Amino acid sequence: MAAKKGVRIIITLECTECRSNTAKRSAGVSRYTTMKNRRNTTARLELSKFCRYCNKHVTHKEIK
Repeated sequence: MAAKKGVRIIITLECTECRSNTAKRSAGVSRYTTMKNRRNTTARLELSKFCRYCNKHVTHKEIK
């Protein structure tokens, strides 16, 4: 039997400043993984998380 696809899905959050800034000091992009309920939160998720490349708290947006 095939397993059911659940309501909670794993998403990836990516730093908005690292992605847009081409002249940064390091070559990395901060990424976090988390879960969200697809029925309750249909829009893309935005959270303030710590970016170790920017060395501050910045907005991380959900990527595909």
